[in-house]
Amino acid sequence: MNYDPDWPQVFEGLKAKIWPVVTDFALSIEHVGSTSVPGLAAKPVIDMDIIIPSQAEILLAVERLATLGYEHRGNLGLEGREAFFNPPDLPRHNLYVCLQGSTALQNHLTLRDYLRAHPEAARAYGELKKDLAQKHTYDIGGYVEEKTDFILGILGQQGLNAEQLESIREANLNPKR
Repeated sequence: MNYDPDWPQVFEGLKAKIWPVVTDFALSIEHVGSTSVPGLAAKPVIDMDIIIPSQAEILLAVERLATLGYEHRGNLGLEGREAFFNPPDLPRHNLYVCLQGSTALQNHLTLRDYLRAHPEAARAYGELKKDLAQKHTYDIGGYVEEKTDFILGILGQQGLNAEQLESIREANLNPKR
């Protein structure tokens, strides 16, 4: 799907619902993923990271988010990131609680910031995603694998080390559902 200029407002609406229950311990809530990059083609699903300062806040986050209808899914194979199913009455989104400094968070913020600063790379990534969606209409694994290679190339250029890149590859290609 082509970029929708309403995505930032959808994020802000979701953030406004979540922030009051985490404001006393979270550092911030960040709009990440393809919908956070102006002009980038994306599925209409907002990706959000709640950043926490330490592991100690994970249980508190799980409890507080449950009061809004979020269901904890675990880390899905990526340390430093906890995933949640969102309530059905809210716009489609992926919500994560990420430990400050974690590879998962570094992945999201580094890719977002790079694509925002390099419109030509964002355009190339958008075209790649459209091409892969046609090529892999019935093969989500193939789509994710080829998309992951592009992402890892950027992250490697931006200084993520081999161990970090491998953990991201593993989590993307072998997600724990």
